Amino acid sequence: MTDKVKGPASYFPSIEAKHGQPVSHWLGLIDGQTGRTHMQMVDWLKAEHGLGHGHANALVAHALASRRDGAA
Repeated sequence: MTDKVKGPASYFPSIEAKHGQPVSHWLGLIDGQTGRTHMQMVDWLKAEHGLGHGHANALVAHALASRRDGAA
């Protein structure tokens, strides 16, 4: 039995399918957005890259959690 992915990462397969880029692409873009708040990065992904709110929010939440955990 496999564990079901939970949290922001549960959006990753649909983000990749809909937008044609791997999650690593989006996380790399987010890494370049220093000095911005969570919502500023979400709004930037929506305005500049056409992501929906849920997808943008999931990517930013994951990226910021990785930064806090030292994984990024």
